[in-house]
Amino acid sequence: MDNEQQFLAQYQKEKDRYEKPSVTTDIVVFTVSQERPALELLLIQRKHHPYKDCWALPGGFMDIDESLEQAVQRELAEETGITNIYAEQLYTWSDVARDPRMRILSASYMALTPKDKLQLKAGDDARDAGWFTVKTESLLKEYKETKEMLEETEEILLTLTNTQKDVQAKATLRVRKQAYGTKTSETIEMVEDAVNTIAFDHAKIILYSLYRLRNKVEYTNIAFNLMPEKFTLPRLQAVYEMILGKSLFKAQFRRHIADKVIATGEEVKEGAHRPSQLYRYNHRWVFGSL
Repeated sequence: MDNEQQFLAQYQKEKDRYEKPSVTTDIVVFTVSQERPALELLLIQRKHHPYKDCWALPGGFMDIDESLEQAVQRELAEETGITNIYAEQLYTWSDVARDPRMRILSASYMALTPKDKLQLKAGDDARDAGWFTVKTESLLKEYKETKEMLEETEEILLTLTNTQKDVQAKATLRVRKQAYGTKTSETIEMVEDAVNTIAFDHAKIILYSLYRLRNKVEYTNIAFNLMPEKFTLPRLQAVYEMILGKSLFKAQFRRHIADKVIATGEEVKEGAHRPSQLYRYNHRWVFGSL
């Protein structure tokens, strides 16, 4: 063919000969419960097959005339009623058999937002929606080492619990880390013979997002998305601990966040304790430097 217009016209006639995957978006929305200190994420209960009545991440198919970013926001609003939250794209999931309906690629997103600003309202193909506490438990850890490689394999039980609905969803995953000299790789896979009650491969997406969140808390300002304009350092430390899933030493924590906060000169009295100083986020702090 002599020109591009002719090529494109012929291509349009023949394009249906080629198989094409569909594209979906899935979003992991994390928050922190202040009532009972815990890291929580948002799940929807599926109304239709496949995985009817199972709990899953909000998400769905991208329309032909929208971007991934538009699709994730639309699906989140349709299924949960939540609108206009900042979401960061994390990873594209492309396992061949990840969805029983057809060949589907999913672009996963993550958001971290205060719970009190969100009003849930299940809709579209979601039967219900709710906040689930996140718990991970190491079941088994093995190491293998040769001259060329070091490998760590860990089996992890992921448990998501909503006490108000008396619902629990679980999945067992295998995380394999390999190091070849200075090169490293990490894979997450489902343990297929375990009792997995989280829809599709969403347990993998959740665990991967949790790892990314914990990593980002260490070197970015992401935790401040969960704080009010003014806060105490004990309350800020509690949020860090909930996200990281471990206790932190007070002095070490305060050295770590010293440049990220500014004292307001105000105090607040909480319970029977003496007044605590209020701080605010230092907007001049950018990834560890002023």
